[in-house]
Amino acid sequence: MEATDLLKKVRKIEIKARGLTRHIFAGEYHSAFKGRGIAFSEVREYQYGDDIRTIDWNVTARFNHPYVKVYEEERELTVMLLIDVSGSGSFGTTVNFKKDVMTEIAAILSFSAILNKDKIGVIFFSDKIGKFIPPQKGRKHILRIIRELLDFRPESNQTNLDVPLRFLTNAIKKRCTAFILSDFIAPDFEEALRIASNKHDIAAIKVYDRAETAIPDIGFVKIADAETGKEKWIDTSSKNTRNAYMQWWNDHITKISAVFRRCGVDSAFINTGEDYVQPLIRLFKSR
Repeated sequence: MEATDLLKKVRKIEIKARGLTRHIFAGEYHSAFKGRGIAFSEVREYQYGDDIRTIDWNVTARFNHPYVKVYEEERELTVMLLIDVSGSGSFGTTVNFKKDVMTEIAAILSFSAILNKDKIGVIFFSDKIGKFIPPQKGRKHILRIIRELLDFRPESNQTNLDVPLRFLTNAIKKRCTAFILSDFIAPDFEEALRIASNKHDIAAIKVYDRAETAIPDIGFVKIADAETGKEKWIDTSSKNTRNAYMQWWNDHITKISAVFRRCGVDSAFINTGEDYVQPLIRLFKSR
């Protein structure tokens, strides 16, 4: 992408994201995420009524008198965005591709974090880690993230969600709030998600296009897999073919919804042809 065009797109996304953040999302973000974490502050002598679960047994043994750990609310969060940059993101039958919607949502989450004085970092992934941007604060940092979102070209077009989830678990030592932006059309990732969600506070945002939910009856067509490049002719006039695909889609939605529930991960499903504001607000309010 030419530098001038890139800057124009970055500016356009910034204006939209900042407007939505100021008027809608900043308060919802604060309510959903602030005050959820607690950090160790100090120890003090045990007082009547203290929860015995907070007793620091090491200090108690050292001084032969009960001491308790005192915690305080964490004022600063670390927010991580795990963004799917695989080939399937370059699909869309309305105004936007899936990757365009992911970019706008990522910008909104970034500005919401910055307005609440939190750090924001990004992991770009396909079936490997494309780029890791460590958490930082500031407008310049967010604009860099948006530029990368618009211009990043992955080495691979395929998807493996195990890779970014394991990277998150290993690379981010302190508990963080993480958003996964993907279409979640990928091999099984439940174990990696369960491990990551035990350490971090994770939310999943599935972005899909309405054309992915059903095949129209338009005769023989050649389709191509955006991630593998494989092509195939199919007869869309066949009712069995259309029903089989619809069944696959319904099974896919049922399966990943169950995975999110079992792992304790909140989720939002966002259609590229619809407004994403309300699904995001519902996600924030559900937390």
